[in-house]
Amino acid sequence: MAGINKVILVGNLGKDPEVRHLEGGSSVAHFTLATNDYYKDKSGTRVERTEWHNITAWRGLAEMAEKYLKKGQQIYVEGKLRTRQYQDKDGQTRYITEIVADEISMLGGRPHTEGQANGQSTEQPVEAQTFRQEPEIDQLPF
Repeated sequence: MAGINKVILVGNLGKDPEVRHLEGGSSVAHFTLATNDYYKDKSGTRVERTEWHNITAWRGLAEMAEKYLKKGQQIYVEGKLRTRQYQDKDGQTRYITEIVADEISMLGGRPHTEGQANGQSTEQPVEAQTFRQEPEIDQLPF
């Protein structure tokens, strides 16, 4: 039996997605997601702990991220945990662990912009929507 590699996160975007359009028409988006949890320390004080996650979205999900996702927005992400290596500018091998998104749902619409605070919004509010990455041929179970 194969193992299970599934990550589910609900959090807030730390920055607008950075999207690159690659040769061959593919797109890739990178962004960070903050999740918070709470605990009580020895004195009984409630302490908030923020964990930052690197998220990568490909193809249609990257295009959706570019169009709809903004810093501060709350989203649901479902995907797989991946660790990859790369060479930095000094030639050192570096490793990064990220979540490769299979599904992204926008929760609570778009965050407010300066124009909306003045009642001059030019953007239509976005309903909560779910977007899924279509499997590639080699990912099909048959």
